[in-house]
Amino acid sequence: MSTALFRKPLCSALVLFNKTLHRCPEKRRYAIKSGILERVVAAFQSISGDAGVSLGDTVREQHGRDESVHRCHPPDVVVFPRSVEEVSALAKICHHHRLPIIPFGTGTGLEGGVGAVRGGVCFSMRKMDQVLDLHQEDFDVTVEPGVTRKALNSYLRDTGLWFPVDPGADASLCGMAATSASGTNAVRYGTMRENVLNLEVVLADGTVLHTAGRGRRSRKTSAGYNLTNLFVGSEGTLGVLTKATLRLYGIPETMVSAVCSFPSVQAAVDSTVQVLQAGVPIARIEFLDDVMIDACNRFNSLSYPVAPTLFLEFHGSTRSLEEQVAITEIAKDNGGSDFSWAQDEESRGRLWKARHDAWYAALALRPGCKAYATDVCVPLSCLPEVVVATKKDLIRNGLTGPIAGHVGDGNFHCIMVLDPNDQEEVGQVHQFTERLARRALAMDGTCTGEHGVGLGKRVLLREEVGPLAIEVMQGLKATLDPKNLMNPGKVL
Repeated sequence: MSTALFRKPLCSALVLFNKTLHRCPEKRRYAIKSGILERVVAAFQSISGDAGVSLGDTVREQHGRDESVHRCHPPDVVVFPRSVEEVSALAKICHHHRLPIIPFGTGTGLEGGVGAVRGGVCFSMRKMDQVLDLHQEDFDVTVEPGVTRKALNSYLRDTGLWFPVDPGADASLCGMAATSASGTNAVRYGTMRENVLNLEVVLADGTVLHTAGRGRRSRKTSAGYNLTNLFVGSEGTLGVLTKATLRLYGIPETMVSAVCSFPSVQAAVDSTVQVLQAGVPIARIEFLDDVMIDACNRFNSLSYPVAPTLFLEFHGSTRSLEEQVAITEIAKDNGGSDFSWAQDEESRGRLWKARHDAWYAALALRPGCKAYATDVCVPLSCLPEVVVATKKDLIRNGLTGPIAGHVGDGNFHCIMVLDPNDQEEVGQVHQFTERLARRALAMDGTCTGEHGVGLGKRVLLREEVGPLAIEVMQGLKATLDPKNLMNPGKVL
């Protein structure tokens, strides 16, 4: 396919990027015609009750945006279903009237995935918040879409089990499945893609699908196409996730955390690769550059050395942890110093607070500005080169973009802090994010390791997978959602 076909979308992407930095637009008219709106609202109320349907401006705006810089796109109506039967019945009404359906969990996404860019109906899943089926002996659990990561682990507190996928925010678990979320523990426990066993999905026409078969929860299967992973990462464009069956893990006997400073980005990232190559079963290994660690120090009144820094955590038995910690002498060979260790839960919590607050610490560098989080992932062997090149790019262009990343699996972020009213800076940030994404693609990586495509990376997705793969995706979309009602305007 001619590269000329990509030029117009790239120009459009710049316009979109500029426009999306304003989060709360003026009140807009409903996209649904008033006569149809009245009829569908009445039909919705007959299913979910008056309290289960909202036309209020404030509620609509709350459900028209996530934590990204993309502008608010309020839906015409917000519904709050209480069961899969209600979701199915509401979807059938939307299908009949050709109304877009936008699933909404907690709104913690970072790529504008919940905006109602074509109007329609937001399905807010917060009232479906039950842990339905726990099998302790089998290490699995089934949850409704309103259950968040923290709520599940609180429920599991006395069982000796936990769910380790941790994207930072207290996201809903079905929302995490929809975006194929990852996080700090992925290097040991994997991402959502490896930890979802089965999904219950309501399709655009109201049909209820069980991706691995009703009630199935085996740890592995060779039976047919992998429909579960088709929906993991689909970002609400193929159906509404109404249940998820998830893998659980035993809480480790012992956990030890450490912080270590390095003389350079290269030394820190080299240590990451060498620790993993040594076969150390590390649970977390996170990188913060000097700008990010300085921001975290200021935000949390900490005193870590202002230098490239690794945060590490080991899980296992007391004996195995001694072996793991000994192997981290690798870090010292790369100039690592100022080790801080923590073993009890309170000390580890304080240590990791800096990493978990990185987003807010970055924003505090420039009060009144907005943040845009990049998200690329490359093969581990390419990680030192791409991080060093990115750091040089930021310095050369005078941009505020502290780096933080889940470097144990090759994934890192630049948290770009910018003034949305400075069009020159907006353009510079856009150009930087394009360079960063293409730098990752040139190293056989991906334009998004965990945030998803949403609104902002549709052009980059096409460049990453190629036109044939896009055609296959469009064919799957057309088969499952021929009227293009499920979260239209996203991903493809």
